[in-house]
Amino acid sequence: MKTLIQSVALTAAALSFQATAGEISVLSAVVKDQTIEDAKVTWQRNGDSSKRAVTSSAGKAKVPADLIDDAETTMIINKPGYSTLVVKCPCDDFTYALSPVMQNLDGLRAVLTWGATPRDLDSHLSYPNNHVYYVDKTGTNANLDVDDTDSFGPETITIEQKHDGERYVYAVHDYTNGSRNRKDSKAMGFSNARVEVYVGQTLIRTYRVQPDTTATSWIVFGIDENGAFHDINQYLSLSRSGLASHMDSLIAAESFESHSLITPAIKKEAKRINTRGEALYQEKRLEDAMYKFQDAINLYPSYGQAYSNLGLTYQKLNRTAEALWANRKAIELASGKSKNRVQASSYYNIARIYEASERWQDALDNFKKAKSLRQHSAYDKGIARMQEKLQ
Repeated sequence: MKTLIQSVALTAAALSFQATAGEISVLSAVVKDQTIEDAKVTWQRNGDSSKRAVTSSAGKAKVPADLIDDAETTMIINKPGYSTLVVKCPCDDFTYALSPVMQNLDGLRAVLTWGATPRDLDSHLSYPNNHVYYVDKTGTNANLDVDDTDSFGPETITIEQKHDGERYVYAVHDYTNGSRNRKDSKAMGFSNARVEVYVGQTLIRTYRVQPDTTATSWIVFGIDENGAFHDINQYLSLSRSGLASHMDSLIAAESFESHSLITPAIKKEAKRINTRGEALYQEKRLEDAMYKFQDAINLYPSYGQAYSNLGLTYQKLNRTAEALWANRKAIELASGKSKNRVQASSYYNIARIYEASERWQDALDNFKKAKSLRQHSAYDKGIARMQEKLQ
């Protein structure tokens, strides 16, 4: 049986695209039914030599006959110009969606995939004066790239430029059952739906639908005025119009609230994974460390130390868009005696990123935020530099 930890970015737009036993298929996340040729596929397993393949012109790659295709095996798919996709197996007989690298520092892409049923899950993105979904595919600096209505996906929404000071809410709606007012439907809960969120060249977050859940609407995450992510994970039985109203109410609310239940056992496991990431970082295995910190955050979304470690790792890897995102989350999570210091440092890091991109006003604003929290000569020098640039 295929498990929830798989990447189920399947498409059934044409049966010829669906992988057969002994192979995988790779598609574009933003162009419907477009296959990806020459993608490198690597399977890794502790204690074994890595196994490799390359996708054909049809986007297919043979799974090695001697591969142990279980949860102890990790598959990595990469191609220049696309975000690297890392998933846990079983992998055989699946199709995966690759997201093109995003160039904008304040861009974001959410890719929804699911199983054979229900046939039609829809992506929804709501923000002030905009609601992007299949009826209105283009909003202000955001659009629905791919709309899938016949199972599997991918269905993709891209934010080309996030608006500073505005909130965003992303949700999934079971159109098949929601449009028929089937409030007792568990179809979405059994769909293996997952939402993968990309910033820059990196898959930064993965959300999986909660199994055996009665709901037709899954409100997945929010982005606050400062660009920080908030896991919402609400499950409600709403019509399409009801979902739109609820998303608007979340945007208008005083603040986002976390609806994730994090047990002591989950926190302990996240800390163990984070510690392993720190060891890999000290060994200068930066990409391996990055994946460990991401795993810790996926398990425990409010884990501030993991975000701090991840932001530093992104900077070392020259992944500036990702570092921007991680620093914003570190600001949002900062607390206790070190709150001002952590926030000031993070605002300073954001300012330097914008300065390197010659976005002088954005850099100045963040240098000033850093100085408002803590006095430091680096902040004063940054403000002076930006004021000179803006003259």
